[in-house]
Amino acid sequence: MITLLAQLEQLAQDSFEIDGDAYRHLFRARRLASGARLRIVDGKGHARWASVSKVERRHATLILDDNAPTHEASYRLHLIVAALRAERASWLVEKATELGVRSIRFISTRRTPRKYGAANLDRLRRVASAAVEQSHRSWLPEISGVEPWSSLSTLFGPERDNTDRLYLDRQAAAPADSSRPTLGSRGIALVGPEGGWDPKEIEDLEHMGCQAVSLGARTLRVETAAVAIAAKLL
Repeated sequence: MITLLAQLEQLAQDSFEIDGDAYRHLFRARRLASGARLRIVDGKGHARWASVSKVERRHATLILDDNAPTHEASYRLHLIVAALRAERASWLVEKATELGVRSIRFISTRRTPRKYGAANLDRLRRVASAAVEQSHRSWLPEISGVEPWSSLSTLFGPERDNTDRLYLDRQAAAPADSSRPTLGSRGIALVGPEGGWDPKEIEDLEHMGCQAVSLGARTLRVETAAVAIAAKLL
């Protein structure tokens, strides 16, 4: 089965045309033909079945049908991660998207004062889009950063009830999977730099109601820790 990430307005129509890179990938590389069936998603959690109606030299027409499975977890997990090098951030975005996270926010910490340019973020968003199609999801995670530490409370969002706030700390007594998430609830997992959180950052996290959890005694790379906590919670 092929999943194609389309625009929100396209999913609401009875039919639409594919051209450009998507057309070349599906109808030149993958060699889809008239009658082929695929799944269309909008990146906002909606999915519909579709069939190829007509294939032209530079575009193809899809006819949309009934709703398709969304393949989304009921637990809405958001990651807030200490900024890391761009190539490692790309790997993190790909794997976390495959696992089912809802958003990935990169944040500046005292030990990782990095910045991402527009080109870095565009590339990370393309990686997320490809991972949505590869893993047959229907939700495209929002990627942002590098956010200042002062914006942390804003990143938590307006939802306070049924929201787990966890931050990784190698010294924490509670393991990351000590409390299972409630179905339908929301979680935020914060992953700090490999050198650990600054004491003032831990003070801020505790003040904002975050619980320290551990993945064990070993020191993991940031991207490894982020994927591990996402896998445990999802």
